[in-house]
Amino acid sequence: MKKWKKGLFSFGIVALGLALVACSSGTSNTNESTNASTTKTDDSTFTYAISGDPSSTNPINTSDRWGLTVTNIIYSPLVIVEGDGTTKNALAESVEPAADGLSVTVHLKQDVKWSDGEPFTADDVVFTYEQKAKKENGNADKLWVGDQPIKVEKVDDYTVKFVLPQASAAAINNIATETFIIPKHVFEGVEDFSVNELPENPVGTGPYKLVEYKRGEYLTFEANEHYFGGEASIKNLTLRIIESADTTKVALQKGEVDAAFVLPSDVADLDEKTITTYPYSENRVGYLGLNTHSEALQDVKVRQAVLFALNKDELNQAAYLTTDYYEQPYSFLPPNNPYATEDVEKYETNIEKSKELLKEANVSDLKLNLGFSSSDPAQTIQATLIQQQLQKAGITVTLEGGDSTAIFAELKKEGSTKYNLFLGGYIMGNDPDLYGALFETDGSSNYFQTDNQKTDELFSKAALELDETKRKELYNELQQAIAEDARIYPIVDNKKILAVNNRIENVETAGLIPIYTFEDVSKLTIK
Repeated sequence: MKKWKKGLFSFGIVALGLALVACSSGTSNTNESTNASTTKTDDSTFTYAISGDPSSTNPINTSDRWGLTVTNIIYSPLVIVEGDGTTKNALAESVEPAADGLSVTVHLKQDVKWSDGEPFTADDVVFTYEQKAKKENGNADKLWVGDQPIKVEKVDDYTVKFVLPQASAAAINNIATETFIIPKHVFEGVEDFSVNELPENPVGTGPYKLVEYKRGEYLTFEANEHYFGGEASIKNLTLRIIESADTTKVALQKGEVDAAFVLPSDVADLDEKTITTYPYSENRVGYLGLNTHSEALQDVKVRQAVLFALNKDELNQAAYLTTDYYEQPYSFLPPNNPYATEDVEKYETNIEKSKELLKEANVSDLKLNLGFSSSDPAQTIQATLIQQQLQKAGITVTLEGGDSTAIFAELKKEGSTKYNLFLGGYIMGNDPDLYGALFETDGSSNYFQTDNQKTDELFSKAALELDETKRKELYNELQQAIAEDARIYPIVDNKKILAVNNRIENVETAGLIPIYTFEDVSKLTIK
């Protein structure tokens, strides 16, 4: 393997669970050199334009879109969650939950090798989960039941057993998914897994090996000859960092990059003879968040007044043009989630109701600020409209666009009051318990600064409930309670639109899935 050449890192700390925001940082540099040149791509390289640097390249704690994309290229989990919410074994041969809900036994694939040629075994799985279960490392939410961690035991070289402190449907459903396994023989000397960059060169079981990372410009990879899914037919992969949506579109049109996400407004400008677009759902919720700790929004009536003044239809039509590219959520769960209900307060636009609630709360001349990603065109459009909509109810909003990584790092600070309102988005999976990272008082990504005993208790009860009918009833009640608390205004489940140069084939075979873009990028081929 080539020596991994590191560029300069200066990551800001942001651990979003899987609560993804549209991240961008620094200034776009379109004068890339070496593997990321602006000349047309060659026949041995797939070049994918991404909109920013990973917030973290550490697979134990990374949780932003591009950090997870990189992780999925280098590493593998036991089980993959596919685009429709079903699961598919990766490093696992089989997953066997116990009938009593107290343990899960995972049999591992044999003859899997790490990219350095060393064998993959149960020791690597135990080591990975032990590091991830440490709360100080920043991403342990789903590895705890109540106030106790799930234990992982080695049964033999190719079998591990997860032992739960008490029966939990949530843990049984999620324990084997989305934790990317790292090699013990490489990382066992690392003392701190809370950092955004591990000190050792990455070694994984994924389809590619990282060769070079030049911050703000590109990451380059080469095919992993030991990949258990079969060596990639495209030898080289480049993630080219282009923050500007307009620059990305030009790069696509000129053939300087092979693939990138585009906006609905861009689709008509792309030449169908050379570029194909692939819209797909990520079961994402884009939302307006309300900081319940900020002095202006501590009264739930004031928060409800804000929501009644908004117009969701207008926000989505302006940003996404047509319902071909979006659905409208009403609870904190995306519309296609099997537990989602619309039997919640929808906050349909009612300016008079908004004014009445403000009067009941003895609030007049309400002034708020709104944090949003200034590099995200959809958020920029929606922020401006939110300002205009709230003005109709006599609420003045100051727009504070900026770097989303910095905004959410601030929101994550306990007791932060810098932002009253904020625009963000998340992709959390099918099991509603995963959303506890955002909505529980002690959740690792409680950006809403919520302290709500009722919703905390509902999360706890529903996670432990093994009867599926009763569990769904609890989650219905939870969705209603969070809506009434008015800490979140769900705006959109927007489709991602991946534009791909027609020289790249087998896009659907590679699998378009939430967060990671490709389920297995090694399945792509060049015509």
